[in-house]
Amino acid sequence: MSIVRWGVVGPGRIASKVVQDFPHVPGAEVVAVASRSAERARTFADTHGIDRAHDSYRAIVEDDGVDVLYIATPHPQHRAVTLAALRAGKAVLVEKAFTVTPAATREIAELAANTGVFAMEAMWTRFMPTIVRARELIAEGAIGAAQAVQADLGVRAPIDPEDRFYNPAIGGGALFDVGVYPISLAQMVLGTPDSVTAHGVLAPGGVDVEEAVLFGYADGRSASLFSSLRCATPGQARVFGTDGWIDVLPRFHHPDTLILYRAGHEPETITLPHTGGGYSHELREVTECVTAGRPESAVMPLADTIDIQDIMGTVADQLGMVPQEGPAEL
Repeated sequence: MSIVRWGVVGPGRIASKVVQDFPHVPGAEVVAVASRSAERARTFADTHGIDRAHDSYRAIVEDDGVDVLYIATPHPQHRAVTLAALRAGKAVLVEKAFTVTPAATREIAELAANTGVFAMEAMWTRFMPTIVRARELIAEGAIGAAQAVQADLGVRAPIDPEDRFYNPAIGGGALFDVGVYPISLAQMVLGTPDSVTAHGVLAPGGVDVEEAVLFGYADGRSASLFSSLRCATPGQARVFGTDGWIDVLPRFHHPDTLILYRAGHEPETITLPHTGGGYSHELREVTECVTAGRPESAVMPLADTIDIQDIMGTVADQLGMVPQEGPAEL
């Protein structure tokens, strides 16, 4: 296909930012948007110059003029929309957290595999030029063998039971909004841990406000991660190796700069700015994969998403949080 036609499901704050990056993505065009509110869909379409506005998620799934759906609804709604899209043969880019339970993520991954339809988690961090370079440096042995990861990401959100951060019905909590980032980074660098230990606190409504998470590996490697909705943190990440370390400067989930420290060398500052708002890199990946007929991204494969959701499931269990997954059908 010469042009990959995109549709947006869930015209909220994040979707507004993402669609502004499409001018930086060759071969891609946003042609439709869907909301359960006709007014919201029309307003979003008019604001961003999108032709078609649908007043239901089912309508955009059935729109033959759409090739890929970017799914930016609240987390528990990802499951139903994604499954419907895959059954309709539409590729999907699903905002993180991919779902709120490991079972739902596996359900989606299994359907994607069975249908051969492209599916990817929208973890924009992995596609940032700075993070791409950090992965290259680690693979090249620039810091020796990677032994540990430290990362934090915290925001001071309003403590309001009505706020989306504190609403379990729409996937509230630190884990699914900010905790997913350090967890994904550590999994990317070190792989799936052999043990996960979490300590944190829940809000009265049952969602997590804050947690510290420790990954353990049988060979002695480790990750120390912190996420919070009550403490603003720098958002820095470090990867320690046997011959040096890499500092990913704040905020690490959409960084422009890293500093490479190698034994016997002066520190090296590497700055690789992202394009547009930073979402163009993941959008380009999906567009290129769909154009080439690839069912998965090599950078953000579904196997990694499954591992990350398993880790988050373990964290939720240890904190005593019971996520409210959405239905399987629209």
